[in-house]
Amino acid sequence: MNNLPADIQEFLDNYPHGSDDESLSDNLQFYRNRLRCRPDKLLVEQIHEQWLGDYDKLEYKHGFIQWLFPIREHGMNYESQPLQCHEIEALKSDPNAITRIVESYELMLDFYGMRLVSLETGEVERSLPPRDYAARYKNLIRSSHNNLRISRILKCLSEFGLERLNAGFLLHVLSEQSESKELNSRVVRGSMDRWWANCVRNDSERAWIQATISKVRAGNGFVFTRESYQEALKSRLESGHLGDSEEAATDEA
Repeated sequence: MNNLPADIQEFLDNYPHGSDDESLSDNLQFYRNRLRCRPDKLLVEQIHEQWLGDYDKLEYKHGFIQWLFPIREHGMNYESQPLQCHEIEALKSDPNAITRIVESYELMLDFYGMRLVSLETGEVERSLPPRDYAARYKNLIRSSHNNLRISRILKCLSEFGLERLNAGFLLHVLSEQSESKELNSRVVRGSMDRWWANCVRNDSERAWIQATISKVRAGNGFVFTRESYQEALKSRLESGHLGDSEEAATDEA
């Protein structure tokens, strides 16, 4: 795709002009549950325990997102640090830290009215009662600052070897838009098509996702159903070949 946003191109290029400062390690210590984030002064496990389901807090507080989803870019919270390359390697080799990153993702999925069904395939579905997914979907449409948060989340997952989860999120949103007309606002579609769908470094995976989105956007009667979504993720997992996944995703009407 031409004319990508500058932050997306830098992400896809693996931040070629970035540096690694080994004196900076706040993200590493935070995800090892040893350092409290600022300004909220909570350990990562405390955020997971205390903020799950506290939607007002997750909506109106803004500093925590840079801590839960560190990336190699400066954020709006001056008390956080950009992710350093040495931190990425240390955290990727720490199973407890990776588990906490997944829990951060699940915390935000719940905030968006969703839940992670499979860590293996990345499948996502609507939150189950007593959670009210419809109210959370409305909030996501209404509060556009969450679109920036989602870009950060997807970039972060990619950094830590969890990029397989990105397709699960993106194609869930696409199936909701296509089959149920949920999350189908112009702003959400714009963020998804220009930013979110490009937060995937694997070229074949990114092309597959974009091709599926394009087929839905073409408006030729194709409906990307929940069944299509599940089959696409299953086919990708079983075959290990993205072409098969693309076929499963785009050949069903």
